[in-house]
Amino acid sequence: MKKILSKHVNTLKEAPKTLILTYIVIYFLWGLGMNRFGAEVEIARFTYWWQVITCYILYMVPISIILKQYSFFEQYAYGLVAMGILEFLGYWLQSSYAYPDNILDKIFNPQNFSLGMALFFALYFPAGNWLVKKVHGLIFIRDK
Repeated sequence: MKKILSKHVNTLKEAPKTLILTYIVIYFLWGLGMNRFGAEVEIARFTYWWQVITCYILYMVPISIILKQYSFFEQYAYGLVAMGILEFLGYWLQSSYAYPDNILDKIFNPQNFSLGMALFFALYFPAGNWLVKKVHGLIFIRDK
């Protein structure tokens, strides 16, 4: 276990600062946008706006950096575990708010709401890694 954790810590330490900055900016804006969207259409939202920082930057960015070396499906599978834990804790601790009778409740029923959210948000890891790679390459990587 120590060997695995050490490997992941090294992956984070070795990530270029420009790459980390790109992740932070993209995930922060993405998080603010999704939180706003969820509130506007009354699906779900964070209880406090700053949870975008704790969730998207402090939780999802390191996981994304660790997972970026894996295939799409591996990123999704590991991301599903990470988001399942996050969704479960968010609704259990009431730091996330699901609007009653929201559109997802109506389509899938309330018992499947957090599962559906985890299945959807697990896509953030492969999608986010793809987007960050493209943006980072455009801004920071120069052809020689």
